[in-house]
Amino acid sequence: MNSINIKKFGLACGLTGAIVYLGCILVMATMGHEGTIMFFNNLLHGLDVSSIIRMDIPFWEAVVGVIETFVIAWLLGASIAAIYNISL
Repeated sequence: MNSINIKKFGLACGLTGAIVYLGCILVMATMGHEGTIMFFNNLLHGLDVSSIIRMDIPFWEAVVGVIETFVIAWLLGASIAAIYNISL
């Protein structure tokens, strides 16, 4: 069996997480408050997010969120690849 390149798999997961986060930013920027609530309520199978949606997010906070999401997803991907490689 082939092993997974840990850094490349981590990068793929990190970039995917960052793209999803940017997609969330796009939804919030284009759909407004009510549209965002409706979108995420539907996505989360009826979980009501109206009490936790905050639309006034500063730019710096969004940038930090993208970076944090990338790092967490990179760590998850690298961990999955490492565990997979060890299990070979």
